[in-house]
Amino acid sequence: MNINIPESWKPIFQEEFEKLYFKELQNFVKSEYTDHKCFPPENQIFSAFDFCSFDDLKVVIIGQDPYHDKGQANGLCFSVNDGVKHPPSLKNIFKEIETDLGNKVPKSGNLERWAQEGVLLLNATLTVRAHNAGSHQKNGWEQFTDAIIQYVSDNKQDVVFLLWGGFAKKKGKRIDKNKHHVLETGHPSPLSANRGYWFGNKHFSKANEFLVDKNLKIISW
Repeated sequence: MNINIPESWKPIFQEEFEKLYFKELQNFVKSEYTDHKCFPPENQIFSAFDFCSFDDLKVVIIGQDPYHDKGQANGLCFSVNDGVKHPPSLKNIFKEIETDLGNKVPKSGNLERWAQEGVLLLNATLTVRAHNAGSHQKNGWEQFTDAIIQYVSDNKQDVVFLLWGGFAKKKGKRIDKNKHHVLETGHPSPLSANRGYWFGNKHFSKANEFLVDKNLKIISW
């Protein structure tokens, strides 16, 4: 696993890298990428941290697993590469933004622009075997991303956490709600959204309203 640690994330990365679970995780990921087709490409596993520095971080969105079809996953949760058809959950995210803020649905589903504005797009598990959803779960990634969430909660102030669906809500239990703004709703997947658990949540305008209230620059969703 190629790891170029972004400077602003070094303290927490280095702390976790020394732990036994992470050494075992590295060996697991290395063997998976050697023996199987896996996503995202190895040089994009930590892209969420490359594009969003710790110092600039204002919003955290927690996903579960990378997309597992060819050409989709780019290391940012819910995001796909330029030119790739929008997956159903991302379509519903863009629909909600259009209703909430009036922003037209963009051609590209690449969310790097959000990350560069301070949105950490964090999957709980950062890798997956092709066409095998959840295949890299329970091998150490969850412990690593829990540590990231804890580190953000402990060392930042006034971060907006967007928790979509039961999995994200559970993962967000370690967030200090006295220091941060936590918004919860259903998952944007069709299964949840079509049952009334996603649309109308207004998370994007609510996040920006909170940032304005704290004299922080809003996100161009």
